Amino acid sequence: MRLLIDSHALLWWLEGGERLSTEAREAIMSRHNEVAVSVASLWELAIKQSLGKLRIDADLREHVRYNNFAELPVLGEHASAVRTLPRHHGDPFDRLLIAQARCEGLTLVTRDRHLASYDVPVLKA
Repeated sequence: MRLLIDSHALLWWLEGGERLSTEAREAIMSRHNEVAVSVASLWELAIKQSLGKLRIDADLREHVRYNNFAELPVLGEHASAVRTLPRHHGDPFDRLLIAQARCEGLTLVTRDRHLASYDVPVLKA
C-alpha cells in the first residue's frame, strides 16, 4: 500500500502514534508500505510553527527523513487537479492532499471525515 499522511496524522505519529488507529499505526510501520508526506503538509505545519501555534523540537523535514517517509513534492499536475474537485471541503491544504492522492494513487491517512467524501481511498488515522 502507498500512503499519504495528513498533517495531523504526521503529528500524532511523531508524538508516538498512540492517537492513531491501530490499523493506521500498523500500516505506517509496515515495511511493505510506502509512506509519503506532502510538501503541502510541511508548508502548513511550518506556518503554524512560525505563528507559535505548534512547537516541534526540530525541522519537520528531519523527522520525515528520520522515519524514512518520502517527501512528496507539489507538482503542476496536482495543482491543476484541485480545480476539478467537488467543494466538499474548503481547506486548500486538504484539497491539495486529495488531488495528490488521486494523481499518485495513494491512500490518504486522515481522521478528517470530510476527506472521505472524495473519490480517494482513505485509511482512518
